[in-house]
Amino acid sequence: MMSSPTQRALGLLGELMITAGVLLGLFVVYSLWWTDVVADRGADAAAARVRQSWGAPPRAPGSPRPAAVARDYRAADGLGFLHIPRLGRDFQVLIRTGTDLDVLNQGVAGAYTEPYRAAMPWGGDGNFALAAHRDGHGAKFHDLPELRRGDKVVVETRDDWYVYTVDRTLERTSKYDVGVTAPVPPESGYTRPGHYLTLTTCTPVFTSRYRMAVWASLTRTVPVDRARDLPSELR
Repeated sequence: MMSSPTQRALGLLGELMITAGVLLGLFVVYSLWWTDVVADRGADAAAARVRQSWGAPPRAPGSPRPAAVARDYRAADGLGFLHIPRLGRDFQVLIRTGTDLDVLNQGVAGAYTEPYRAAMPWGGDGNFALAAHRDGHGAKFHDLPELRRGDKVVVETRDDWYVYTVDRTLERTSKYDVGVTAPVPPESGYTRPGHYLTLTTCTPVFTSRYRMAVWASLTRTVPVDRARDLPSELR
C-alpha cells in the first residue's frame, strides 16, 4: 500500500532528526573528548620545552632573579607549573599568560592580564590570579570544586616552589564579577594586601553561566634544589 504524502513527510522528518542527533552526539564527543586530547598533547609538548629551558643550573640562593624572567610577563612557553595535591599526586598544569580562549584552549592555566594584572609569585604583594577550563580543551580545573580549606596548592618556577594554603571558596558568582581577581578580593575574607593566589573556572559543569573562585594565601617559599626531593606538600 502506498504511503500518503503526510506519512512520507513524517518519515523524512524522522530521518532528519536521527541524523541531527548523530551529528550533535559527534559534536559533543569532539567538544568533551577530542579537544582534551589535542590540548593535552600541545600542553605536554610546551611543558617539556619549559623544563628543558630550565635545565641550566638554577641561580644561587640570594642572587637576583634574571631580568629576563622578572620582566618578560609573556614568557614564551610558560611561567611555571601549578600543582594541586588534592586533585592527584601527578596533577600538573602549565601556567601561561592570558585568559583569552586562544590561551586557555591550549590546555593550560592562564594568568589574568585584565582588568587586574596577576602579581607574579616572586614579586611584591598582590594576587596571582589564574583561570582554566572546567570542560573541554584539557579541562584542567574540572575538579576544582573538590578543594577544601587547608588544602595546599603549589606554584613551581625554575628557582622556587611557592606553597599556598586554601582559605576560602566562592561556589558561584557572576562571570562579570571581576572583583574575584582584585589584589585584595572583596569576598575572599582578606582585609589587607598580601601574597594571594586565586583559581577561577566556569560553573556549573558543562556551562559557562557562572564562575567559581578559590582563594589561597602564601604559606612558604622553598628554593628549588634539583638534587633533592620535592617539597613535602608534593610527596
